[in-house]
Amino acid sequence: MECILFRHGIAVEPDEWEGTEEKRTRQAAQGLAVLGCRPTHLLTSPFVRAYDTARFVRTAVCPSLKIETREELAAGTTPEQLVGFLHTLPSDAVVLCVGHEPLLGEVASLLLCGKVLSNFPLKKAGAASLELTDGVKPGQARLCWWLQSGQLRALGKRVSGQEAD
Repeated sequence: MECILFRHGIAVEPDEWEGTEEKRTRQAAQGLAVLGCRPTHLLTSPFVRAYDTARFVRTAVCPSLKIETREELAAGTTPEQLVGFLHTLPSDAVVLCVGHEPLLGEVASLLLCGKVLSNFPLKKAGAASLELTDGVKPGQARLCWWLQSGQLRALGKRVSGQEAD
């Protein structure tokens, strides 16, 4: 299984979302496309900013996939809840999870190190890819890549033909 963790874009007031922040989040999502991400599952937190970000990801990366809202990705849940859900998915799944901090960083630490740590934060519109070759087991994941928003936007501008901010 491949698990891609993508933090939602910058949370601003709804009337401010259009414009620069939306463009930055869309470019970061397009960066995932440049990386060759081909999810079989697109999961998101039920919170508005995460769902909006998941829509951008779907447009850029996987237009035919349905976005699935999961409570396990909501702010305030535990890493163990999301890891428990990942256990229910096929071993060959490519799961793209759009959510919040500190949850996503804690999930990464649990899968990579075997325990929940606070020193794996994902910046807004940043992403990480973890490979789970021996099932979804704490401490058994392999880090494929970890990219900040600016790095994803730089990749995404290749697709959009726009300058990354």
